[in-house]
Amino acid sequence: MKRILTILEMIKFEHTVFALPFALMGTWLAARGWPGWYKFTWIIIAMAGARSAAMAFNRFADLKFDAKNPRTSSRALPKGRIKIREIILFIIISSILFCFAAYMLNTLCFILSPIALAIVLLYSYTKRFTPLCHLFLGLAIGLAPFGGWVAITGSISFLSILLSIGILFWIAGFDILYACQDVDFDRTEGLKSIPALLGKKKAFNISAIFHFITFCIFLLVGIIGELDAGYFIVMFLVGIFLFIEHRVISPDNMKRIDLAFFTINGAVSIAMFTATILGL
Repeated sequence: MKRILTILEMIKFEHTVFALPFALMGTWLAARGWPGWYKFTWIIIAMAGARSAAMAFNRFADLKFDAKNPRTSSRALPKGRIKIREIILFIIISSILFCFAAYMLNTLCFILSPIALAIVLLYSYTKRFTPLCHLFLGLAIGLAPFGGWVAITGSISFLSILLSIGILFWIAGFDILYACQDVDFDRTEGLKSIPALLGKKKAFNISAIFHFITFCIFLLVGIIGELDAGYFIVMFLVGIFLFIEHRVISPDNMKRIDLAFFTINGAVSIAMFTATILGL
């Protein structure tokens, strides 16, 4: 139990808040309300399994770099508090749990589950060959609302794809900001990122553009989804959160990155799900 708790702490299990509300957003939009306990339960299990597998695999894949990076060297895996075989077993169990939950939802979910799993796992290697790794992370997490929609309807829709694209740009935008902490390390180790390629100032500008695109797509989702005024009222609050995120940190001052990355983005995801409930 102690080892399991250490693994959950290592993968920041509590940060499932970033993706889970969007999976539920896709779920609520597809069902036009409460999806029922059966669907809700298996969607939660699928999300927990997919994210746990992805984060654990990321720690495993980046072990060599995490051990060298002063910011990450104190993590459980580099410190030896978790064994390699234990993290591999955890990845396998989490992956099986995700695929089984997809099977319990519907046929299309199960058919698509290996593709989704491959995307969320292989993201970890993209920083080795492309500075567009932030967009790959956005794609991985952006699958959440798409999966929520498919879980309810057993089909694919333009609205679910549009919402996923919005999440893609939101995630990529704040991941660019987070990567600004490791510019020097990434350049030394030959890792790719937009900040390492273009510098922090240009990276901040690209992040702001991505978040503006996100806001516009979220508004479009409300229009196409025929949501009520409550959605757009809360969307105004989301816009304020995104603006604040770009004000609390700067290329020359990253001291409040945890506030920008964890607190504000967590608030954005919860606000979006709340907006959906009110809009319906």
